Amino acid sequence: METKQPTTEQILSMMKGAMDGKLPLAIELAGEVFPEMVAEHAHSSTFALPENGALDAQTRTLIYLGVALATGSKACIEAMMNKAKMQNINKAKILETFKIARYAEATRVLGNAEIVFEHLASNELK
Repeated sequence: METKQPTTEQILSMMKGAMDGKLPLAIELAGEVFPEMVAEHAHSSTFALPENGALDAQTRTLIYLGVALATGSKACIEAMMNKAKMQNINKAKILETFKIARYAEATRVLGNAEIVFEHLASNELK
């Protein structure tokens, strides 16, 4: 028996409900010009953020926010801040997420500097 797939409008409505009524512009525009992408994105969302997953909903939102901060995805940052408001995630948790993302990014830069440090350690440069 084939299950009936939700329409693009239904998917967008569910997304809005999960994000305090505000969708990223890219999702709205995709709904108009590439509705299959909206369905795929919704499918990916349920795969990555399962309702009864091992992590609680707030932890998933904070992880997503941290990754969005680290990758510079303004649309995702906005979406996760809207979701955080809906979930009543407190300021301290959001700021701690920011600190972790910032530290991870700083660690990436430090790791990328390995070649710089090797050259400096070899005393080839003055």
